[in-house]
Amino acid sequence: MQMIHFPFVALPLGLVFFVVVTMGQQVDAEGVTALPLLTLLVISEFAFFATGIGAYIGFKQTQQVGFKPFYVIVSILCAVSSLFFMFQGINLWPL
Repeated sequence: MQMIHFPFVALPLGLVFFVVVTMGQQVDAEGVTALPLLTLLVISEFAFFATGIGAYIGFKQTQQVGFKPFYVIVSILCAVSSLFFMFQGINLWPL
């Protein structure tokens, strides 16, 4: 796989992790989340890095090759999802 295709892999992976984190942080009647806190933090961190790298590669490729609308949209969505996972990890962290 060439590195220029990574944003197209990172975005669906980020969407899957978005669903996992969203469903996993739901609290039941006893006050326990569906997934353990450490698992949610690890998933958020991995998704943050994967989508962040996807955004970086996408923007670098856009600078080198030129503007391609679909590629830019995927890169922007990777950047937005990376920011989401960063803030999600910060919000999950108990202080």
